[in-house]
Amino acid sequence: MSFAVKGKTVIVTGAANGIGLAVARHMADKGANVMCADAHEKKLVEEFGTAPEDGNIRTFAGDLRQRLTIANLVSATIDAFDQVDVLVNASRQILPTDALDVEDTSVQSLLDQNLMTALHLSQYVAKRMMKQAEAQTEGQVGSIINFSSIAAQQIQPELMGYSIAAGAVQQMTRSMALTLAPHRIRVNAISFGSVMSGSLRASVAENREWREDIRSHTPLGRIAAPNELCDTVQYLAADSSSFMTGEVLVVDGGRSLLDVVKAPAH
Repeated sequence: MSFAVKGKTVIVTGAANGIGLAVARHMADKGANVMCADAHEKKLVEEFGTAPEDGNIRTFAGDLRQRLTIANLVSATIDAFDQVDVLVNASRQILPTDALDVEDTSVQSLLDQNLMTALHLSQYVAKRMMKQAEAQTEGQVGSIINFSSIAAQQIQPELMGYSIAAGAVQQMTRSMALTLAPHRIRVNAISFGSVMSGSLRASVAENREWREDIRSHTPLGRIAAPNELCDTVQYLAADSSSFMTGEVLVVDGGRSLLDVVKAPAH
C-alpha cells in the first residue's frame, strides 16, 4: 500500500498554529493540495503569505463555529482544487473548568469549538466526497481525521470540559465511521498527549516545574514536537490505511500506560 498523498486535496483546520500548521506544511511538502483554514487571518498570512494562484496551498480565514463559514470553506476548496479527499479536524481549544461553578461556560465553549465544528465540517465534506464518488465504483473515496486527547480517559477536574469534548470527539469518530463506511469514506482519530503547541510552550516557559512534571510522567521523557504527529496523519490520509476506520490511534509517548498522570494532557 502507498503512503503517498501527492495530488490529494486536504482541508486542515487550525492551520495557523501548532499541530495544524505542522500538518498543513507536511502535507503540502508531500505534494498534496492543502486548504489551510483558521480563524486568525493575520497569522495565516504570516505563515503562508499570499499563496500564488498556481500553488498547492490556499488559505481560508473564518469562524468555523458558523455553518455558513463551513459551507464557504468547502466551496472555496472546490473552487481552488476541484475536489476534497481528506479532512483533518485539527482545530481545538483548551480552557480550564471550575466543575462546581454553575456560571462556568467552558464545557459548552469546548463542545462548540472542539466537537461541533469537527462534526459539522465532517458532514459537509462527507456529502461532497459522496458526490465526487458517484462515478467511482471502487476504492477509497475519502478520509476524515479527527484530533482528540488522552484527557478523554485520564480525567482531571480542572480540565473537565476539555476531557468531555475529547471523549465526545472519539465517540463521534466511531459513529461517523459506521455511518460513512458504506460510502467508502473512512473516519479515524488521533489521541495525543503533551505536544509543544503555542499555548503549551507559553505555559511551560512560565513554569519550569510544570515542564518537568510532564516529562517525568511521560515514559519517553519528553514533550513531542508538533511535526511528530504528521506521519500519523499522512498514514490515515493515504491508501496505506485503506482498511482502517473508526479507530483512535494514541500518540502520547507512553503516558496513557500509566495509572496516574498528574501533568495536564495537552
